[in-house]
Amino acid sequence: MASAVATERLTAEERREQIIRETIPVFAERGYAGASTDEIARRVGISQPYLFRLFTTKRDLVLAAIRRCFEDTEAVFTRAAGDLTGEAALQAIGDAYVEMIRSDPVKLRAQLQAYAACDDDRVRALVADGFGRLVALVRRLSGIDAAAASQFFAEGMLLNVLAVMGQFDRPAPWAAELIDACITRGELPW
Repeated sequence: MASAVATERLTAEERREQIIRETIPVFAERGYAGASTDEIARRVGISQPYLFRLFTTKRDLVLAAIRRCFEDTEAVFTRAAGDLTGEAALQAIGDAYVEMIRSDPVKLRAQLQAYAACDDDRVRALVADGFGRLVALVRRLSGIDAAAASQFFAEGMLLNVLAVMGQFDRPAPWAAELIDACITRGELPW
C-alpha cells in the first residue's frame, strides 16, 4: 500500500531517503535474504525498476539502510552527551541508548539483522566499520579507556538481547536484575 507522500513528485535524493526509511522496517522484519525489493517499492509507491535506478542492487539498498541505522545511533549518542564529559557523558549515552531501543524496536531489530547478515563480506565490512565508529565516538565523548568501552558495549549487547526477548516492558526477576546491573544508577528507567 503506497502512502500519500509516494504520489508527490520528489527529487531522486528525496526518493532515496524515502526508500531507505521504508527499507529499514522490511529489513528488520525479514532480514537480508527475506527483504523484498518489490514490497519496498510498493510501500514507497514506485516501480521496482525505478528503485533499482536509485539503488543498483538489493545489497546496495540494504547497505544504505544499515548505514542509516548506524548514523542514527551516532546522532543519538552525540545529542545525549551534549557538553557532558566523563562518566556523566557515558551515563547519558547509555540512558539514550536504552530509550532508543525501548522506543524504536524496529531499529533494534534492524541492528540485529545487520549482525546476522555478516556472512556477506560487504555487510560485514560495513557493520564492523559502523560498530568501530560507535566505539570511537563513545570513547571520544566520554574519555573512557578500552576496558571501560568493552564493558559499556557488552552491557549494551546484553540489553539488546533482553529487549528483543520482551524483558523491558515486564521483566522477569532475573532479567530485571541484569537490566538493573547494566543501569549504573541502580534503578530501572521505567
